[in-house]
Amino acid sequence: MSYAAYKMMHLPTGIDHCAAGFITHSPADAAAFSTPAPAPTAAAGPDGDIDSTAARAPRRVGPTPNLVVSAANVLEVYAVRAEVATGAEDAGNSSSTGTILDGISGARLELVCHYRLHGNIESMAVLSDGTENRRDSIAVTFNDAKITCLEFDDSINGLRTSSMHCFEGPEWFHLKRGRESFAWGPIIKGDPQGRCGAVLVYGLQIIILKAAQVGQSLVGEDEPTRVLSSTAVRIESSYVIDLRDLEMNHIKDFTFVHGYIEPVLVILHEREPTWAGRISSKSQTCMLSAFSISMGLKQHPMIWSAAKLPHDAYQLLAVPPPISGILVICANSIHYHSQSTSCSLALNSFSSQPDGSPEILKTSFHVELDVAKATWLSHDIVMFSSKNGEILLLTVVYDGRAVQRLDLMKSKASVLSSGATTLGSSFIFLGSRLADSLLVQFSCGMPTSVLPDLTDEPADIESDLPFSKRLKRIPSDVLQDVTSVEELSFHNKAVPNIVDSAEISFVVRDALINVGPLKDFAYGLRTNSDPNAAGIAKQSNYELVCCSGHGKNGTLSALQQSIRPDLITEVELPSCTGIWTVYYKSSRGNTTDNNEYHAYLIISLESRTMVLQTGDDLGEVTETVDYNVQGSTIAAGNLFGRCRVIQVYAKGARVLDGSFMTQELNFSMHTSESSLNSEPLAAASASIADPYVLLKMSDGSIRLLIGDPSTCTISINAPAIFASSSERISACTLYCDRGPEPWLRKTHTDAWLSTDVGEAIDDNDNSSHDLSDIYCIICYESGKLEIFEVPSFKRVFSVDNFVSGPAILFDVFSRNSTKDSGIGDRDASKVSVKKEEAANIKIVELAMHRWSGQFSRPFLFGLLNDGTLLCYHAYYFEGSESNVQCAPFSPHGGSPDIGNATDSRLRNLRFCRVSIDISSRDDISCLVRPRITIFNNVGGYEGLFLGGPRPTWVFVCRQRFRVHPQLCDGPIVAFTVLHNVNCCRGLIYVTSQGFLKICQLPSAYNYDNYWPVQKVPLHGTPHQVTYYGEQSLYPLIVSVPVRPLNQVLSSMADQELGLHMENDVTSGGDLQEVYTVDEFEVRIMELGKSNGRWETRSTIPMQSFENALTVRIVTLQNTSTKENETLMAIGTAYVQGEDVAARGRVLLFSFSKSENSQNLVTEVYSKESKGAVSAVAALQGHLLIASGPKITLNKWTGSELTAVAFYDAPLHVVSLNIVKNFVLFGDIHKSIYFLSWKEQGSQLSLLAKDFGSLDCFATEFLIDGSTLSLVVSDSDKNVQIFYYAPKMVESWKGQKLLSRAEFHVGAHVSKFLRLQMLPTQGLASEKTNRFALVFGTLDGGIGCIAPVDELTFRRLQSLQRKLVDAIPHVCGLNPRSFRHFKSNGKAHRPGPDNIIDFELLSHYEMMSLEEQLEIAQQIGTTRSQILSNFSDFSLGTSFL
Repeated sequence: MSYAAYKMMHLPTGIDHCAAGFITHSPADAAAFSTPAPAPTAAAGPDGDIDSTAARAPRRVGPTPNLVVSAANVLEVYAVRAEVATGAEDAGNSSSTGTILDGISGARLELVCHYRLHGNIESMAVLSDGTENRRDSIAVTFNDAKITCLEFDDSINGLRTSSMHCFEGPEWFHLKRGRESFAWGPIIKGDPQGRCGAVLVYGLQIIILKAAQVGQSLVGEDEPTRVLSSTAVRIESSYVIDLRDLEMNHIKDFTFVHGYIEPVLVILHEREPTWAGRISSKSQTCMLSAFSISMGLKQHPMIWSAAKLPHDAYQLLAVPPPISGILVICANSIHYHSQSTSCSLALNSFSSQPDGSPEILKTSFHVELDVAKATWLSHDIVMFSSKNGEILLLTVVYDGRAVQRLDLMKSKASVLSSGATTLGSSFIFLGSRLADSLLVQFSCGMPTSVLPDLTDEPADIESDLPFSKRLKRIPSDVLQDVTSVEELSFHNKAVPNIVDSAEISFVVRDALINVGPLKDFAYGLRTNSDPNAAGIAKQSNYELVCCSGHGKNGTLSALQQSIRPDLITEVELPSCTGIWTVYYKSSRGNTTDNNEYHAYLIISLESRTMVLQTGDDLGEVTETVDYNVQGSTIAAGNLFGRCRVIQVYAKGARVLDGSFMTQELNFSMHTSESSLNSEPLAAASASIADPYVLLKMSDGSIRLLIGDPSTCTISINAPAIFASSSERISACTLYCDRGPEPWLRKTHTDAWLSTDVGEAIDDNDNSSHDLSDIYCIICYESGKLEIFEVPSFKRVFSVDNFVSGPAILFDVFSRNSTKDSGIGDRDASKVSVKKEEAANIKIVELAMHRWSGQFSRPFLFGLLNDGTLLCYHAYYFEGSESNVQCAPFSPHGGSPDIGNATDSRLRNLRFCRVSIDISSRDDISCLVRPRITIFNNVGGYEGLFLGGPRPTWVFVCRQRFRVHPQLCDGPIVAFTVLHNVNCCRGLIYVTSQGFLKICQLPSAYNYDNYWPVQKVPLHGTPHQVTYYGEQSLYPLIVSVPVRPLNQVLSSMADQELGLHMENDVTSGGDLQEVYTVDEFEVRIMELGKSNGRWETRSTIPMQSFENALTVRIVTLQNTSTKENETLMAIGTAYVQGEDVAARGRVLLFSFSKSENSQNLVTEVYSKESKGAVSAVAALQGHLLIASGPKITLNKWTGSELTAVAFYDAPLHVVSLNIVKNFVLFGDIHKSIYFLSWKEQGSQLSLLAKDFGSLDCFATEFLIDGSTLSLVVSDSDKNVQIFYYAPKMVESWKGQKLLSRAEFHVGAHVSKFLRLQMLPTQGLASEKTNRFALVFGTLDGGIGCIAPVDELTFRRLQSLQRKLVDAIPHVCGLNPRSFRHFKSNGKAHRPGPDNIIDFELLSHYEMMSLEEQLEIAQQIGTTRSQILSNFSDFSLGTSFL
């Protein structure tokens, strides 16, 4: 019996829903901290013309709400951070795209919180009551009828569930009316005044969620201390309205309208359905009904209605006040309705109006609005993002409250969006499943304020910009190098009737990367791969090349899981223990800070130190400098603003000015009288923060070297506070809190006192002067963490059990104030289960850093001696004031500073734990080299590098971690950054084999993604890709929409004949624009070795109306020469409508061997076949072709294919897979079939099939040793694993495939790829023949299904069952119900659940140590056993 595990490796990125709301702050808070707009004189900009100065007085950008997005089962909340332009003086080096609009020079999205849910989000709404001092809450819905409301909780700096509503189960069966499957999940909308929400479930039931009144808390919730006016909107109760009672039978959309005293719900519904064949006689079938919702009486009288709306109406938009009313969006027209007036606008010649109605206005251009996404830019302008990516602006022209007409104008082209939302008064967000999602700034100004560079050559708002936040060097012409077919300018000169409408200009400010929908991918070698690599290092030779995107947003995405740096040079260097690069500022050198080159490279070996000068080349200067080169170095760095270098070694320290020593300190001379023993004192580790150096001595004591900037000398000091204490210190570090306003100062209890004074002093001199506070962070062997101010060593923060990794860290003195938050100290009260296992876990290394950014907050890292990395993000939480007085009496005996405890503690400082996926598991001894290296600019990125046996890069992008392992060189013992002439923003590292390598990060990749990605625009839809290994070519199918030839010819003929009759011009002109035909071609792409760019080497066009369906590289045995030939096989189909019999072609191409030949590929065979050729594969030298419902096996003679065997498939073959002589194919409706090919009788015979009906998406074999399983994914987002067991009774003598496991993935799996697993050191070493399946989904996620051995499976399955109850799940979702096979109403016999779910198991590492030990003991195993199973699995499946 074989078992499997499921793990997501790359989370989904295609954004389904987006919404805007004040989640983390109320509008009043936002107005307080958004920076005021600069004076109009400063905003004149580099142009400096006097007229524009007055016109450009920047509009004050109002409070900006948060952005909430969801991608499949991932929920994320972002904050919009705008950079205010300070005027002309720094317009040269502005850090964003540089275009200044409304006084803003740039903006980016910063992550607030991120959750992976056990359920796909079906719809999302923000519940807001529109008042200044209340926050909004997020309401999300899940299948079948689950609703959860979330609000932001400051005390945990994350979302918490405020209410859950479930309308499933036996007591709600009557809502379904006997139906099992529904076209879509629950849809939620919120009332604009926040009085209620409405959810449409089961097609015809509306659930009204009543919001609690201001000042009323939820029943039974005891929180008198919270100021209730600032809490978020909450739901109090709910009830159901059955729409059948109101005689509705098909709801299309519903929304709440503005401007009534009670909430008014308007429903768009179809009274009697129609269909395409009856449009001529029955087309106005939709109607509007408006109901006034009286929640107290639970009544809903109808107050107005409007009938005879077109059958293609699909969306309602509530018009904001002062106009109010509703817009009905149809595919061919737009209608405005309110209680008193109505008007409409026809969009093309297909729009129909009822007889006898007045003539309606028409637009001057043809457009179709089906599936458009809309959002309001202002109270009378709505923006549409249409199905082909155009941006349209609709202006509601009104007088008083009467709407006179609707005006539509074209604006720019943009991405194909799945949702649009307006963020405040100046940003919109376009979410997309098919392209990158964009944050766009807009400005509705007078035409003078439109940017001059954008009006002259209008650029397409596309997402091809390389938005990797290269820290200070994004070119300002990013927007100009993008071209598109349909360029549209801002000033719409072609439309004369909208001269008075406002001009709107757009600038793209940020983009969230999306690699979905992944239709197909190929596994090929990277350009910088190393042919000699073996084992795990060999994996990073490969990359996934994926077909992603659609239409003009189609791209080829190259994804890598691990980073392989580009090597500049390497040197052999055995027994290295550390490397450092230092700056040296000579007094006359006046270079700017952020681009200064490094001066020296210091290399510490076991018994000596080398010093190299990093000028034009690396030259060794060890003999000529005054460094201590006789022994090894412990640390080196700059002091006194880069004027001096300090070198710390075991016996002492030296301060150097360039190559000359200015001071030497000897530690043994300065020891205190306690060291009577003969052992001289030696330093073990050091941490440098200008002008201090913290030393941890070999006996565990602490010394501080204090620098004096005036004389550039240092003196040693032993802090008295540690001399008396008996606790041993396990790790320590210094943290320098720099910046215009140091962050930790704000968390003081008396912060408001100190900051005001500080600012007043500061304003006299240079106001950009950076203040810096230095703190010392110490962790004891007991697991306690304390933070001290330096140099006074006043204790300001302490946490008792840091080592166990609790979810929240807070100062012990503020413990009383957290009772309300429900995160009190529950771990301390629990008796530790296995004291001896917990006792030997220690922190071996600490680091704390705050990366750049005005709103960034510090991160704290602790490395445990079992290889776990704890990450914490600091945040500010002001506890309730009432508990401050009693705080000092909290039980914390023996602290010497209890008297002044309240006035100087960082009482408002808290840390929340951040999950980080690092799979290194190894025992670290306490006296090991430091592993964490923090870097501020490597290739334009910032973050930290974790050395050791499994080196890992942790990039910090948008205040979130992007973790990318580096496998290519094995363990890394030392790392540092290098910036000089030949290696710009590069890095140096030393491998454990003793090689020093100088490298750069590959610049083509964007690291702000779950995996590093390079996106190549194709300007067409990619369908399938395959890899030809001998020449590293990627043939892929691309389709580009074009207008068919007969359309073009007829339009030319019309112009020649001059047929300009009035009625024909509109309809004829319209119809020419109406339809496009996809033209298919096979492009052969190659990644250039020299320049790293993707190039098209050759193109094979298809015939007209011919669609290429499959392209594969096949190895066939030529029967005449008995040699194997590698050919490219293409299967096509002619699409000519339902009246023509289907036919297709099989094409075979050979690759030219010589480099310089004209034709890369030549056609060697082509033949028409009956039926579409949907799949091809090579079976033991023969070619297997699925054409229509028949599968034929052909032998290749060198010029002809001759059929040797066939098998009749049921309907249409979707996928073919082959192992040895076994064939697995999936049918479009009839599940999977398992065949075998016998050479002697030359027959394809059916072994077994699945008798159920299943709409297959992808199939593949799963191989575990000698066990063969068949995996299939289906249209209901499930995966099933079958096996062939003819000896079993229930297999009906082997005719039926038996179910081994079934699992709900929650996404459409479009492709499986079988890859060999790496053997791990665990129990499974005897099974070398193991293959895992990597799969891609249409949401942009990548995961794997891999076999596991039975012992691991049993252990992790019992852990999984425990975790269902042991963890509080976000949104209250149950992981077990989510992973149940969903049959969507079809009959299905449940199979076994022999798959373990790593999405749930990954929560185990985020629990605190005590909980981990307790759960491990309950299931009869140990924590280290579970964690080593995790790490073995991720090692075995790290394929890239």
